[in-house]
Amino acid sequence: MSTNMITFFLTLVSSIVSNTLVFCQTLPPSTGRQGEWHLLHASIGISAMHIQLLHDNKLIMFDRTDFGQSNLSLPNGLCRYDSQDTALEIDCTAHSVLYDIDTNTFRPLMVQTDTWCSSGAVLPNGTFIQIGGFNDGDHVVRSFTPCIDEYCDWIEFPNYLIERRWYASNQILPNGRIIIVGGRRQFNYEFYPQMYSSSLGLFRLSFLAETSDQSENNLYPFLHLLPDGNLFIFANTRSILLDYNNNRVLKEYPRIPGNDPRNYPSSGSSVLLPLDENLPNVVAEIMVCGGAPQDGFSRAAHGSYGQALSTCGRINVSDENPTWVMEDMPIARVMGDMLLLPTGDVLIINGARQGTAGWEKGHAPVRAPVLYRLSQPPNRRFSFMAASPKPRLYHSSAVLVPDGRVIVGGSNPHMYYNFTGVEFPTDLSLEAFSPPYLAEQCEVVRPRILTLSEVLGYGEFSTLVFTVPEYYSIRFLSVRLIAPSFTTHSFSMNQRMVVLRLIGVTRVAPNTFELTVRGPSTAEIAPQGYYMLFVVHAEIPSSGVWVKVQ
Repeated sequence: MSTNMITFFLTLVSSIVSNTLVFCQTLPPSTGRQGEWHLLHASIGISAMHIQLLHDNKLIMFDRTDFGQSNLSLPNGLCRYDSQDTALEIDCTAHSVLYDIDTNTFRPLMVQTDTWCSSGAVLPNGTFIQIGGFNDGDHVVRSFTPCIDEYCDWIEFPNYLIERRWYASNQILPNGRIIIVGGRRQFNYEFYPQMYSSSLGLFRLSFLAETSDQSENNLYPFLHLLPDGNLFIFANTRSILLDYNNNRVLKEYPRIPGNDPRNYPSSGSSVLLPLDENLPNVVAEIMVCGGAPQDGFSRAAHGSYGQALSTCGRINVSDENPTWVMEDMPIARVMGDMLLLPTGDVLIINGARQGTAGWEKGHAPVRAPVLYRLSQPPNRRFSFMAASPKPRLYHSSAVLVPDGRVIVGGSNPHMYYNFTGVEFPTDLSLEAFSPPYLAEQCEVVRPRILTLSEVLGYGEFSTLVFTVPEYYSIRFLSVRLIAPSFTTHSFSMNQRMVVLRLIGVTRVAPNTFELTVRGPSTAEIAPQGYYMLFVVHAEIPSSGVWVKVQ
């Protein structure tokens, strides 16, 4: 085939795909062009302050124990007895639930100590490890292991942590351990599981003390594991590269322009953009969006709700001399959640236009999510999605699930559950947002995975079989892994996407194809554990299938 013929063919295919994408993305609003919202439950009994996705297609959600009774009873007459609780010593209501994505049902779980403003991560074997909290829960580690019956529940390990962990962040590491960074007045980090149960297992990090201002603004620091195995940490306006194995700061990056804080209580959000193994060198780029001005918290405490930040910054930390590249969101946002979608785009959801995080400190809810499309030119990357009927302010959360929807819950900007006489009542509901790629009109190019290996080895070749009504070419095909994240307080911990190296694709039957990929190169790029695997064709994803990377 001549060069001219090849060029003509590729141009034709590109035109067809482009038209299909335009068709999917410019549908009338009633057909899902801006996504759609669906109410799953008017009440699940608790306000979902924290959410973790598990590999058995369940979500574990929890609130806090120190506000009194929830709206969901514990089963079989169970009660929680806690002489240290600041609200109720005897409490027969649940403060955690297990939600089944497939059946849209939930059941109460028994959490004993206070999980308020805590953190978490999933071990390589799929067990969820939950870290710290408040009061009698601030030194506690809790675990939850998925099971096939209805009897699994929380297991608690009192006084496991060396230091109090309230507003700390976690990151799963290449060796399967969890690093636990910061927390209120904790300028240090430690690990789970511990190598030492004494101060030998505690490591000071002066950077956290240096980034604490009059309103703190360095809580829930943004953590991202980089492909070289070191840890990117962002707090307030500054960021560093930490060699946690040797307790050494290797580099400090430039401050994000504007000098306005991005961490709690100013509460912007952050993601590590997709790591693409098809490139000659894997590039790590961090994105930080939203937040509040430096005096935002103190102003809100006096009833003056300042405008939130409307800027996003991207920094390519793989560059030898990285700099921030700034962009403007179409609307200011604080307390927003940033989620990676299977397409590699970023959804910014929940939050407010004014104020900060904290009780009664946010105002003017932003009900409409914004989609950020990395493949578009800078002035066309942001677009508004359909607005939720519900405001989601302080203590709301959101998480991507395998069918491509985003589950959203929580919002309780009050000290206690308060349903009447306030502008923004406590919200116990659960919603699902369906991004535009789930529109029925996109089914013509949506792949469906038929078979694949449940285990993906490092650097090993693996095949999967998928079907799609209209297949274009390998140019418009990708296979992506997404780690299940733990979301609370505007940060999805351990969130990460790896675009697998695509080796080839072969047609094996009508509308059916066998695809070969190479497993992640290293545990630094994809730590061991469970991931959702998506096949994306012409920017439309399949449903995710769970695989284990090891």
